[in-house]
Amino acid sequence: MTAPSQSLFSRFRNELGLVVAILAVLTITSLINQDYFREPWRNFRDIAQETSLVGIFALGAAIVIIAGGIDLSSGTMILFSASVCVLVTYVFAPVESGRPNPAHATHLVVILGIIAALITGFLVGTLHAWLITIVKLPPFVATLATLVGLRSLTKIMNGGITDSLGIKVQSINASAALFSDLRVWWIPVVVFLFLGASLWLLMNRTVIGRHLYALGGNEEAARLSGINTDKLKWLAYSIGSVTASIAGVLYAAKISTCTPSSMGVGYELNAIAAAVVGGCSLQGGTGLIPGVMLGVLFLQVVIDAVAKVFKTNPDDWKGQIVGLLVVLAVAFNEIRRGSSSGRKQMFPGAIGWVIVPTLAAAIALEVFAADTQHRLGASLLVGGVALVALLGRKIYEDFA
Repeated sequence: MTAPSQSLFSRFRNELGLVVAILAVLTITSLINQDYFREPWRNFRDIAQETSLVGIFALGAAIVIIAGGIDLSSGTMILFSASVCVLVTYVFAPVESGRPNPAHATHLVVILGIIAALITGFLVGTLHAWLITIVKLPPFVATLATLVGLRSLTKIMNGGITDSLGIKVQSINASAALFSDLRVWWIPVVVFLFLGASLWLLMNRTVIGRHLYALGGNEEAARLSGINTDKLKWLAYSIGSVTASIAGVLYAAKISTCTPSSMGVGYELNAIAAAVVGGCSLQGGTGLIPGVMLGVLFLQVVIDAVAKVFKTNPDDWKGQIVGLLVVLAVAFNEIRRGSSSGRKQMFPGAIGWVIVPTLAAAIALEVFAADTQHRLGASLLVGGVALVALLGRKIYEDFA
């Protein structure tokens, strides 16, 4: 391998690995379930739409992570901005039989609702930046507050505004004609690709992008070099919230209903997972936009594979697998960072002797739950193999 090609491989190693992983998951799933061959277009359309919807706000979450922060409010922001958009159609809908009929809201009214949702995203991002840079709250606490608070505020807001219109409800419907037009599968794909290209240009071809990387890598050094770190945080958190608002509008169009108790619940994990799997370090300063986009695609392909392989209760497995992928991605990044600075022990000392059988038991339990025909035998076999492998690693670390 020549020096230039070796440098290219090392630079995009994570992205190339994700491409291989995506192809591997698709291949294995196709061997187990023939649905990809029976209806290839439907599967492509569904995966592309879901990948794009998650990817839109995952890109914003990635910018925040690269800048050294964290945003836990993505899911709630999707609900809040979607509700703001739909409520505009209620407020300005034509009145029929003494009540507003949002289904007959004009395209202009829906566009005003979309603008209101985007402004809402910017204002929430500004709130995050203020709490973090002025009030000096940790990013985790600041965004956790909006994660909890905005969902409750949405319930109050939906009920209060619709009550003033004579139709008190908390779940509001996106029934205007333009929402139906936005429901087309390729619209989120176009938005996702446009945002990906725009943010790639921002991060790789502008001074602001380089400053965002510097901020995440070492905030104190960035400040001492003359970079206005507070404004950069304002930009990063605004991008994170605005992208969640865009996703919120598209989700409202797709599912047609904004329900405070369920819409967007847990979506922030998907965004952070996609960013981490895509190569972003939770310590900041590391990550590429193409990697994040591939990370979103990989997660969605895995989730789709789970739905096809586990016919009964696939939702019970999705959260476990996404969580496992996040742990593996972070661990892989730490191992890679440790290998560059010296040998890193994964099972040091006494804690290693405790965690090795714990991990083996967890693997055995997963197999026991998954295999409905040979539960005990399969779980003992796989758990035993895992225990031997992990013990081998532990002993090697202790005596190497």
